[in-house]
Amino acid sequence: MIVHLLMSAGRGPRECAWALARLLRRLEADGARQNLAIHRGETVPGDRPGTYRSVLVRISGAGAGAFAETWTGTLCWQAPSPYRADAGRKNWYVIARPCRVDTPHTTFAETDVDIVACRTGGPGGQHRNKASTAVRATHRPSGIVVVVDTERQFSLNRRIAMRLLRQRIERGDETAGRAVTTARWRIHDELVRGNPTRVERPET
Repeated sequence: MIVHLLMSAGRGPRECAWALARLLRRLEADGARQNLAIHRGETVPGDRPGTYRSVLVRISGAGAGAFAETWTGTLCWQAPSPYRADAGRKNWYVIARPCRVDTPHTTFAETDVDIVACRTGGPGGQHRNKASTAVRATHRPSGIVVVVDTERQFSLNRRIAMRLLRQRIERGDETAGRAVTTARWRIHDELVRGNPTRVERPET
C-alpha cells in the first residue's frame, strides 16, 4: 500500500519550517520502526538551512494507511525558538494531510468507441436528409458522446468524431489533473494552530 502525506508549515513563521524538518525526521524514524519505506518527494525549503515549508512524503508498506492516520492533522513541535531567544512561544504547528499525486490519464483507443450512423435534420441539402451520413460516436469508458454531421461522407464525419472525442478526453484529463493540484495546494491554508492531534518534543 502507498500513501502520500503532504506536510506543510502553512503561513507560519520560520520556526514552523524548522519544526516541520524535525517532525519529518521523527516521522521517518517512527516509520522505520514499523518496517515502512518513507521517501521524501517534492520539497519546498525554508529560508534557513535544513528547514522546509512543505514536504510530500511517500509512505509504502503494510499498514501504511494506518500509520499515515497517526500523523494526520495538526502536528505540534514543542520547543523554544532557535532563532529568537526572547520568544515566549514554544508550540510550533504543522499541518499533515493525505493527498493524491497521480493525475488520471485516459488511454484513447478506437476499439472503445461505438459508432452509429444516423440522420440529422437542418440545412445541408436533400442528400444529407435522406442518407445516414451523420455519426454518433460514444466513448464507452468515459461516456462521452459526440454527433458529427458537418460532412456529406460518413467516413469524414467518423474521422472528425474520433478527433473530437480524443480532444474532449484530453481536456477532461487536464481538468482532473488541475483539480488534484489545487486540492493539494489548499492543504497549505488548512493549518489551524491549537488542538494538535500529535505533540512531539526533542529527546532529552
